[in-house]
Amino acid sequence: MSLPQFRLLRPRAVEEAVAGLAKHAGNIRVLAGGTDLIPSMQQKLFEPEYVLDLRGVAELRGVRPQAGGAVEIGALTTLSAIEKSAYLRHHFPVLTEAAATVASPVLRNMGTIGGNICLDTRCLWYNQSLTWRKGCGFCIKKDGNLCHVAPGGTKCWAAFSGDTPPALLCLNAEIEIAGPSGARRIPLQEFYTGDGENYRKLLPNELVTRVFLPSDSADYRGIYRKLRVRGSIDYPLAGVAVVMKRSNGHVEDVRIAMTAVNPAPVLVQRAGETLIGKIVDEVLAEAVGDLAARTAKPLTTSALTPEYRREMIRVFTKRAVLAAASN
Repeated sequence: MSLPQFRLLRPRAVEEAVAGLAKHAGNIRVLAGGTDLIPSMQQKLFEPEYVLDLRGVAELRGVRPQAGGAVEIGALTTLSAIEKSAYLRHHFPVLTEAAATVASPVLRNMGTIGGNICLDTRCLWYNQSLTWRKGCGFCIKKDGNLCHVAPGGTKCWAAFSGDTPPALLCLNAEIEIAGPSGARRIPLQEFYTGDGENYRKLLPNELVTRVFLPSDSADYRGIYRKLRVRGSIDYPLAGVAVVMKRSNGHVEDVRIAMTAVNPAPVLVQRAGETLIGKIVDEVLAEAVGDLAARTAKPLTTSALTPEYRREMIRVFTKRAVLAAASN
């Protein structure tokens, strides 16, 4: 499939990029790695007049440890760089585990952490060719007013399918957003809306520029488990991230987050209430798996059934909790 015609803008600084977004707001798309944008443009999901190529903004690359154990990650840092970062692997292993599962090595060399955070939501009825979508009467997310997943509803249930955001939620990550009036910093958890159509809180003239991991999230044991049809390339159809800190065999702190089963990555609430202060065993891990399965809201947005994906959330959560408590 061919790309629609567009004009390419290549800023060299964040301020220049933001100015370009403001000037062409509503008719421009941001290209970081391009691994999601380009296929979507080929499917005519996006037909912008302008494409803003951020790859020339060098200040947005790199993993930068900060005083006290925190770390700053530029939004253009590739997933390969995150996967291979010795600092992140040692102090924030759940993030490197999640990054290593994205697509394939070639795509991880192009894809970026900022792009993964801003990844568009996906659905069987949305991520199709123009001809296919036209034959189905389109959908709420693109050109129509019907949700094929939940007929009669007014909400889009397209699923968020980024691998790194659940890991980042477990790490209490914050992101920096640059706009015409300057930069603001918000918890990543507040970035997502839970609506598959308007899935993120980002104005047309704003740009995600940095990710911050706090020092108090460092050195947790981290596990990421992912369900997909093939062993590489595919987006997650269910994903679970777990971070855990133990003391004398007892759980001191734990956080669990999921992806690909809701319109946003979500934390599993009350996981700490179930595990903190206790020694993890099969019964406790099973209970947390049940809690995660109740939090998951998978619908028919992918090739696998919602029932199977919910069950795999249960299984993966149990396995990840046991693995996190194993040493």
